Amino acid sequence: MKRRHFTALTLLAAPLGVSAWAASPTTTAETASALPVILIVGDSLSAEYGLRRGSGWVALLQERLQAEKARYRVVNASISGDTTSGGRSRLPALLKLHQPAVVVIELGGNDALRGLPLGMTGDNLATMAKLSREAGARVLLLGMEMPPNYGAKFGQEFRDIYTRVAETERVALLPFFLKNVGDLADPTRLFLPDRIHPNEEAQAILLGNVWPELKKLL
Repeated sequence: MKRRHFTALTLLAAPLGVSAWAASPTTTAETASALPVILIVGDSLSAEYGLRRGSGWVALLQERLQAEKARYRVVNASISGDTTSGGRSRLPALLKLHQPAVVVIELGGNDALRGLPLGMTGDNLATMAKLSREAGARVLLLGMEMPPNYGAKFGQEFRDIYTRVAETERVALLPFFLKNVGDLADPTRLFLPDRIHPNEEAQAILLGNVWPELKKLL
C-alpha cells in the first residue's frame, strides 16, 4: 500500500460560517433563500483556515455549481478545530435552521489527533449521518487518513470507521478527502508553511475530489 506522507490537522479553533448560493448574478437574497441547501459540516480543512476568504474549496464549490447551473445554496458551518462530538452537538440546530437537501460531513481528523476513542468517533459520525437522513437530506461523508507515523494498525482502524459508517448508514463516501494533496512524494508542496493545512493551490484539487461524489446527490 502506498505510504501516506500528509501532515496532521490543526487543533486551533477559529469559527467560520459562509452562506452563499449558486445561481445567476441577478438572483436576489429572497429567491436564494428558497433554493435547496448543501450544508457543509467540517473542521479547518473546510473553514478556510490560513487562506484568503473566498479561496477555499467550499467557496470554489459555489462557482462550480453556478457553472453547472445547479441551483443550490451552500451553507458552510465548518469550524476549525472541531471534532465529531462538536459536529454532532451542533447538527440538530443546523438541520432545523437550514433544512438541507444535502449534508457533507468532513470531520474526524481532530478526534484522532486528540487521542479520542475511535469507537466514539464512529458513533458520532453514524449519528450525524442518521440525523441528516432522518431530516430528509442526502449525505456525503468525506473520509480522512492519518500520517504513517501513527502506525499501520491505527491508520487502518481509522480508515475503517468511514467505510463502516457509510455502509451501515447507507450514505455516500469519498474514501480520502486529501487525495492528490496529502499523499504526494513531497508532503509539503501543497501545504501552508505550518505544514498542517492545504494551501490555496490545493483547494481546487480538494473540490475535484469532492465534486464527482457530490454531483451524484444533486
